[in-house]
Amino acid sequence: MKSQDIRKQFLQFFESKGHLIVPSAPIVLKDDPTLMFNNSGMAQFKEYFLGNAKPKSNRIADTQKCLRVSGKHNDLEDVGFDTYHHTMFEMLGNWSFGDYFKKEAISWSWEFLTEVLKLDKDRIYVSVFEGNPAENVPFDQEAFDLWKQFVNEDRIIKGNKKDNFWEMGDQGPCGPCSEIHIDLRSDEERGKISGFSLVNADHPQVVEIWNNVFMEFNRKADGSLEKLPAQHVDTGMGFERLCMAMQNVTSNYDTDVFTPLIEKVEQITGLKYTSNEVKNISEEQNKTNIAIRVIVDHVRAVAFAIADGQLPSNTGAGYVIRRILRRAIRYGFTFLNTKEPFIYQLVEVLANQMGEFFPEIKTQQQLVTNVIREEEASFLRTLDQGLQLLDNVIANTKGKQVDGAKAFELYDTFGFPIDLTALILRERGFELDEAGFEKAMQEQKNRSRAASEVSTDDWKILVEGNTESFVGYDQTENEVKITRIRKIDSKKDGVLYQIVLDATPFYPEGGGQVGDKGTLVSANETIEIIDTKKENNLILHITKRLPENIEANFIAKVNTDLRTASSKNHSATHLMHLALRTILGTHVEQKGSLVNPNYLRFDFSHFSKVTDEEIKQVEDFVNQRIQEQLPLIERRSIPIQQALEEGAMALFGEKYGDTVRAIKFGDSMELCGGIHVSNTANIWSFKIISEGAVAAGIRRIEAITGDAVKDYFANQENTLAEIKETLKNPQDTIKAVVSLQDENAKLKKQVELLLKEKAKGLKGDLAAQIKEVNGVKFLATQVDLDANGAKDLAYELGNNETNLFLVLATVTDDKPMLTCYISKELVEAKGLNAGQVVRELGKYIQGGGGGQPFFATAGGKNVTGIKEALEKAKQFI
Repeated sequence: MKSQDIRKQFLQFFESKGHLIVPSAPIVLKDDPTLMFNNSGMAQFKEYFLGNAKPKSNRIADTQKCLRVSGKHNDLEDVGFDTYHHTMFEMLGNWSFGDYFKKEAISWSWEFLTEVLKLDKDRIYVSVFEGNPAENVPFDQEAFDLWKQFVNEDRIIKGNKKDNFWEMGDQGPCGPCSEIHIDLRSDEERGKISGFSLVNADHPQVVEIWNNVFMEFNRKADGSLEKLPAQHVDTGMGFERLCMAMQNVTSNYDTDVFTPLIEKVEQITGLKYTSNEVKNISEEQNKTNIAIRVIVDHVRAVAFAIADGQLPSNTGAGYVIRRILRRAIRYGFTFLNTKEPFIYQLVEVLANQMGEFFPEIKTQQQLVTNVIREEEASFLRTLDQGLQLLDNVIANTKGKQVDGAKAFELYDTFGFPIDLTALILRERGFELDEAGFEKAMQEQKNRSRAASEVSTDDWKILVEGNTESFVGYDQTENEVKITRIRKIDSKKDGVLYQIVLDATPFYPEGGGQVGDKGTLVSANETIEIIDTKKENNLILHITKRLPENIEANFIAKVNTDLRTASSKNHSATHLMHLALRTILGTHVEQKGSLVNPNYLRFDFSHFSKVTDEEIKQVEDFVNQRIQEQLPLIERRSIPIQQALEEGAMALFGEKYGDTVRAIKFGDSMELCGGIHVSNTANIWSFKIISEGAVAAGIRRIEAITGDAVKDYFANQENTLAEIKETLKNPQDTIKAVVSLQDENAKLKKQVELLLKEKAKGLKGDLAAQIKEVNGVKFLATQVDLDANGAKDLAYELGNNETNLFLVLATVTDDKPMLTCYISKELVEAKGLNAGQVVRELGKYIQGGGGGQPFFATAGGKNVTGIKEALEKAKQFI
């Protein structure tokens, strides 16, 4: 059975059992600070398990895109080495929110596997929780008795807390679980060793395919358990593993989930992948297999993350995506000998394969391709640079062991993979100080962990029931009661408190707009709200201290100056989005935004720089809509399908409900939950202040509105006045500046001629100072020239001398520069490298540089280091 059909069969089966089929949530999470990515099927339903919201149905089924590459659930380093772990995977799930429980969950899972899919019953093992007396959780007798209806007792395993008690994190809903495992070994192997002993033993052919989690407890901050008000079912089945079982293979990578991607890699590289069925393969073939598995797995994770709105970057979730992609690139570089970008070519295969069920990968195909191709090219350049740096480390290593701290610097600062470092060292007869590397790595982790350490108390509930609401679209001030409070203690921010209000006017950070600030005012005190965020459907008001009387009546007051400024920028963002699509083309789509009181930032898909003329057209377009005084047309609960049919723009990577809020200004209509002006006239004016590239095919515009535009033009006017005054108030300022530029150009040419004459005069003096050291003509000295003069002089001396090793130091505007020239015969005969020389000597002037083996330069900021740098130059010969 093909993978597409297996997915459809699952959803159809649970639809027949009264489940509402819902689409996968984006792989990147927006409103859950405890998770970067959806790491399990239940992540998108946390607010229902926590009781913070009501689901649209008490029975739901779906297939969720999941990513496990960080935090508690991290499978990244296993991927490629075995045949069943993945970074991105699909989790088929059926959910009950206070509806059915163990009986239905167990019987339906058995029915689907054995009657619908017709898997061999004799190959199936199940597990139930053995109990934990220390936490007063008994053996799961109910699940055990239910399973006895379907399988013999000798195939029911009593599992421990690690395997059979599922928790979403250190705190929150949890409960015992019942796993389903399948034994895919041959009949001969099954006859030798029972599958019972291989369950949860990391055997590649005895694998878990389904987990029925019975959510009935809540884990509190102190580690204790309390009963949830309702019992829930949270199940998850590994789609790729199920395909392996259904397609009679012993590796996920031998299923049609991965074979089209593998075939494309084979076509590109000319190398062959061997199926898991092939035994006794060579060590070289095994390395090829691992590399191909890494690449075809990782491209799925990266592609879907980008399609869902997460670009690779150097921080947060973007860093994780970049790290996954770079792992794939380096495996290709090391084991498949790919020195040019190629992984991007797999995106088309992936889009054709999965686009029917996950349309975002098809719609965003070109963007995903461009971003991956640029990331590949960039990291391949990094690898090339890293190889040069590693050469330098090796050249300065005494003995045969390379310092682990140096290797860590290559890894941490330059992104050079440690496994590649170790491989190159072995090839050159060196070894890596692994203990030193691990020590440096652990020290960094400890620093990072300490900086991000957070402890979160349990909620203190003051008002029972889910009574919280948001009234901020209509009010900026409201009488409120505190319904719950929680203390947060972090190394970064210190002690903070999160307050939830029954009817808050504070807008929580979301949709690119920052959260409101303001105050809580009672009869006796005023509490400052420094930020507002959203977590699992709760609006959290952040404050540095709690009120003395938390049960008092308060007036919640939003800082209206800040909110008004933000609303102008947010509404201008919508108008600019329409302007860009009108002027540049409908290929433009929003890829990220930031809206705060000071400015707006807008990332969008576009293939080239936005020209000055196009920027002016965008500004004019937006300002025209401001002058037209377009009123806000807000529709708060419109069915999403109706909104889309009426032309509303929806953003990829956002999670929308069945009903949405639509914001309309003239022809601009977008789905948006943010705060907006009541009329475009309130924006006053719009001005773009910068435009540039963020990633391949992604541009970024920053702009200002309202009072910020007034301040901008006031500053421009002041600058112009200062320029006029400096130029002695000419009648024609532009003419005066042009005249000054012409005069400056003439003077520069005169200076260049004088410096060349000076260099010619120095040439004879320096030639006389050259000394022979170990058969090399050597000179290291400081000269009174600029960098260009030093370069010309170095080449002139080099043309007249053989076997020359020359280092010249210059100072311009208190900035030191080192210039190194090495005759080509020395480069070839003695392996000297000018680039390595200046990188090493550059440390003495607190700088660095590079260049070619025969000529290189390094700039710095410490003039006093020149003397030592010149003295050290002699050591190279």
